[in-house]
Amino acid sequence: MREAIANAEVGDDMMGEDPTVNRLEALMCEQLNMKAAVFACSGTQSNQMGLRSHCQPGDELLINETGHIANYEAGAPAILSGITVRTIPRHDGRLDVEQLEGKIRRDDQHLCRTRLVCLENTTNSGGGRVYPIEQITRISNWARENNLRMHLDGARMYNACESGGYSPATLAQYFDTISICFSKGLGCPMGSVLVGDAESIAKARRSRKLFGGALRQSGMMAAAAIYALDHHVERLVKDHENASYFANEIAKIDGISIDPSTVESNLVFFSIDEQLGTADQLCHALGKRGVRVLAAGGTRLRACAHLDVDRVGIQMAIDAIRDCSAAGLTAGDAVAGSPY
Repeated sequence: MREAIANAEVGDDMMGEDPTVNRLEALMCEQLNMKAAVFACSGTQSNQMGLRSHCQPGDELLINETGHIANYEAGAPAILSGITVRTIPRHDGRLDVEQLEGKIRRDDQHLCRTRLVCLENTTNSGGGRVYPIEQITRISNWARENNLRMHLDGARMYNACESGGYSPATLAQYFDTISICFSKGLGCPMGSVLVGDAESIAKARRSRKLFGGALRQSGMMAAAAIYALDHHVERLVKDHENASYFANEIAKIDGISIDPSTVESNLVFFSIDEQLGTADQLCHALGKRGVRVLAAGGTRLRACAHLDVDRVGIQMAIDAIRDCSAAGLTAGDAVAGSPY
């Protein structure tokens, strides 16, 4: 990948003259059978470009209460585009028509206009869950019937496709825009892309400039993304296998709670018994053993299998959790955690 970056042919992407960026955008259109694409700095940026393409200030979007757009993008929908975020509960980060029914506001000058449905596939804080294509079909049909637009936060879209057994093009047909991140499972240093219809992407390209994301020789990062698409997609199954193995093994450890059957991709969420300690304490204790996980709540943690962690590394993490559980945690293990 670094060789691809070093050898990338570059130009001025803001002027549409970077050949490697243009190649990446064309490749994404081909894979997803969509009309247009625009390269972005990050998944947050491409998500926000997508939202602004569909909504006007005062409009409302519907999203699961765990969604990244609702929780981990620094209030960007409201700050950047004046969009209201209406969160809807469901335990696994996914939605279905039964949760969406009755959520569209009536046409009244006192009310914001419900305009957009946002899904996340795979879910992040929802537990790394994958949408069955039948569920997405139901939601998309419902949205079309009610004149709503559809946006997918597909930061881990390729993980979802591998686990769900459908192609990117099959998934894409149900959305107006899709944000795809290259710095997650595909292992790039940075970069994302927004794919959609020509009108939406033209609006998004203007938003990219507004948001400070218009780049010059960004072909270097586009070259990394192209390399990842050529070499890192088929291997995602290894990450899913490692995550499943990890989940099944830590389920045997005293003080750890997890249902391995809910692990559908490369993300593993598990809990530590309150009698043993907190998520922050376990994160710190594992860090001293060379294992990095994230605190996702008081007793909830997130582990992520990726291309830099092989089965030996997975086993190291399992052994470290077992050792920490057996040895116990102390107040000295407490550190500031992250809800992400």
